[in-house]
Amino acid sequence: MDYKKTKAAQSTISRDLEVLTQETGNIYETVMLLAKRANQISSELKEELNQKLQEFASYTDNLEEIFENREQIEISKFYERLPKPTLIAFEELKEGEIYHRNPTRENKKRI
Repeated sequence: MDYKKTKAAQSTISRDLEVLTQETGNIYETVMLLAKRANQISSELKEELNQKLQEFASYTDNLEEIFENREQIEISKFYERLPKPTLIAFEELKEGEIYHRNPTRENKKRI
């Protein structure tokens, strides 16, 4: 998913617990589902950011060669402004983009 084009809220807002339990029937199961997806999103974003910042890496130990790079600062600021991974995960849940199954249950659900 392209997280840069997500419609997730930038700040935390109140959620209705009944809406959260609609698909799974259990609030704790939904929270765990969102937590696991948020961890996946977070690691993907971190890997992407590290790849972009790797281009600016300096492998010398000379302090005189360290300088500010505007592009590096802009990339960092862009990733700081993205919605938090938990908010992106909730938006995916709301839009039905998360697939999960509970091994204790026989049927698969599409959230």
